[in-house]
Amino acid sequence: MPAVTFFPIGNADTCFIELANGRRVLFDFADMHNPDDKDDKRCDLEKEIRDRLNGDKEIDVVAFTHLDTDHCNRAKEVFWLQHAEKYQSDDRIKIKTMWVPATAILEEGVKGQARTLRTEARYRFVEKGEGIRVFGRPDALDDFLKERGVDPAKRRNLISDAGTLCPEFNQAADGVEFFVLAPFADHCDDDTYKRNDTAIFMQATFKVDERLTRLILSADCPHEVIDDIVRVTRKHGNDERLMWDINNVPHHSSYLSLGPDKGDEKTEPVERLRWLYEEQGQDGGLLVSTSSPIPDNDDSDQPPHRQAANYYKGVASELGGQFLVTMQHPSQKSPKPLTIEIGSKGYSVKKLAGGSAAIIGGAAPRAG
Repeated sequence: MPAVTFFPIGNADTCFIELANGRRVLFDFADMHNPDDKDDKRCDLEKEIRDRLNGDKEIDVVAFTHLDTDHCNRAKEVFWLQHAEKYQSDDRIKIKTMWVPATAILEEGVKGQARTLRTEARYRFVEKGEGIRVFGRPDALDDFLKERGVDPAKRRNLISDAGTLCPEFNQAADGVEFFVLAPFADHCDDDTYKRNDTAIFMQATFKVDERLTRLILSADCPHEVIDDIVRVTRKHGNDERLMWDINNVPHHSSYLSLGPDKGDEKTEPVERLRWLYEEQGQDGGLLVSTSSPIPDNDDSDQPPHRQAANYYKGVASELGGQFLVTMQHPSQKSPKPLTIEIGSKGYSVKKLAGGSAAIIGGAAPRAG
């Protein structure tokens, strides 16, 4: 059956999706573990991914939702990259198709991992014209191609807008479809290229024996952007594209992904986000915080924020589901990867000793 795995890597994101037909999708890769620190409880992400590949050396799609370090750390050490021989040793993992937001192509002045991945994305998009999908269609992207002697019309097939399905997957053949909710072109046209504002935000809908199970992947989007996502999606009559059974809550449980005010004990979301979580969450809904343990106090301005976590816990309670934190699953003392299996009765959280926990969710299938 399909499976979705989140990893204990601190305040960082990686989500690995394995489909029943053997295809695989990786959202972000952030290997944050320090092998020289015996007390570091973050997992060896490269090993975890290689173990799941079971000897294979290619992933069908690797999506970098944006190029912050906590979403791409050590990618240039692990993946086989087309643009330079030094990234092409036999032990590296190949990326059949790379997914990136338009800003990952357009942003200037980047360094480190981000620069290497930007170079790879540009090479695939401009030089090769294949092996990549770019999300968002700002005017600046056309200008970028023209400046390099490429007719933008010849790259249209490589670009996906918000409000469309990704052509790499479909429910009939793969048992899943990916609906693009963001980025929006106008956000990408701001030449400040704020990464969190222009990150890839998606809904994955799995279909197993006519049962639909929906997963929201929110990256690090702030509340203003998510508010826009809800407003625009509803304007186009696509409410079902905001339904969820599993929700990877944004930005490591930052309160700024819910609203402008942290709150004393609980962050109160802005109106449209309240609808997204409280009305669109299905019975038994699971909220996942890809973050460090939730603190007991307010010593840090950095996420996770206990007030945001308290809101998500309340949503989970109302839905009869759970709020799980990657660095606290199954325990804070010994965190392990969180694997969620998708079946004909919805989803279940896999027990580490084998079998599945009795956490079942998933909306009933809808015609069309």
